[in-house]
Amino acid sequence: MELILSIIISYLMGSIPFGLILTKIFLKKDIRDIGSGNIGATNVLRTGNKIIGYLTLSLDILKAVIPVLYIKFNYPELVYVSSLSVFIGHVFPLWLKFKGGKGVATYVGILFSINYILGFVFIASWLIIFFILRYSSLGSILGTFIIPVFIFFNPNYESEYFFIIMFILILFTHRENVKRLINKEESKTKIY
Repeated sequence: MELILSIIISYLMGSIPFGLILTKIFLKKDIRDIGSGNIGATNVLRTGNKIIGYLTLSLDILKAVIPVLYIKFNYPELVYVSSLSVFIGHVFPLWLKFKGGKGVATYVGILFSINYILGFVFIASWLIIFFILRYSSLGSILGTFIIPVFIFFNPNYESEYFFIIMFILILFTHRENVKRLINKEESKTKIY
């Protein structure tokens, strides 16, 4: 019963489309009609409203932190199930015909909930890559790749296999970005 509940609750929490909700309430716009059409924080930043963009980022992180931390402290054996469910909820939300965000902010929430050091490793990796190359998508992809590599060289940390799966999922959600990066058509992002 705990397994089923952790999957359902984590999925439903993950599927809350904060980017869509906030832009509709405060900007009277549908984020799906702007930029890439994605509901995530990076696309919300393209509206030009940094406050709504960073609020989306924070809430997308928080919606992972709440269920994953709860499961971690009450049913630790289900923490990876909860983490995967919340991520799937964000990427494939029930409310939006299973068309959601790319999952990076939610992934950050998962990382900090499982092990805050992994969260800082990702953030540092993303920032270095972003400030050198100015591609948010590339920072996300490479940052996600660095986590299982870091765990491989530090075997006292969490499950390497789970984070390899997460890298594959992030790569999948960024498949269009990868095509644009290869074709040198990816737009650079401003975060300030």
